[in-house]
Amino acid sequence: MNAAVRRLLLGTAAGLAVLLFLLPLLGLIVRTPWHDLWSQLGNEAVRQAMWLSLLSSTAALGLALLLGLPLAVWLAAGNSPLRTAARIVVMLPIVLPPVVAGVALLLAFGRNGICGVWLERWFGVSLPFTTAGCVVAAAYMGLPFFVLGVESGLRAFDRRWLDVAATLGAGPWRRFTTVTVPMILPSLRTGALLCWARALGEFCATQTFAGNLAGTTRTMPLACGIAMEVEPDLAIVLSMILASVSVVVLFLLRHPLQGRR
Repeated sequence: MNAAVRRLLLGTAAGLAVLLFLLPLLGLIVRTPWHDLWSQLGNEAVRQAMWLSLLSSTAALGLALLLGLPLAVWLAAGNSPLRTAARIVVMLPIVLPPVVAGVALLLAFGRNGICGVWLERWFGVSLPFTTAGCVVAAAYMGLPFFVLGVESGLRAFDRRWLDVAATLGAGPWRRFTTVTVPMILPSLRTGALLCWARALGEFCATQTFAGNLAGTTRTMPLACGIAMEVEPDLAIVLSMILASVSVVVLFLLRHPLQGRR
């Protein structure tokens, strides 16, 4: 087989692969009711779903920063069996079927769950079928992407910079905030964007754990699923919004805004 034939076969296969991803997007763009877009966006149910999605995904990102950053620092500090086991547990939601994740959350934090029963008994807190439950589900599915991104950045970080800072008198906290964080900022940005986007698009785990209650737990993906059965045009509009957000996230990952003038 000569080089020209190999290039032709390779180009054909690559073109077919691109079409596999491109055609659904073209179908979404072509079928979007652009003339009715603003009226659909003015729908009260749509506004509620958008607000809940933004709230849950942003709160999930906040949890990722609060819990995921220390976890990533600890994981990047070594390769002990304990860290390896913890890393497997943390990464599990990435490969776990989302509906299984929802069932697992329900069995852990539900009213009869191994932890939920005590939350309700001691603090009067019940997570299932609440907005807080949406946040927990979104964080559970999105946090691994943040941890993975930050840990990768920390492992690639040249720790000799910390040694230099230490010789200049900087303490551990100052070294972390003024040396480590600025040096791993691209990894932090990548992890945060992926976490937020994954949390924004969460469907199965949220529906299984938090339900599908309008104004309380019905995020945009859940609203899209409901609309697909009763109002397809609205489902297409919601899908277009989510797809547009995904494109923006990918653009920011590929072309970060910081450093531009």
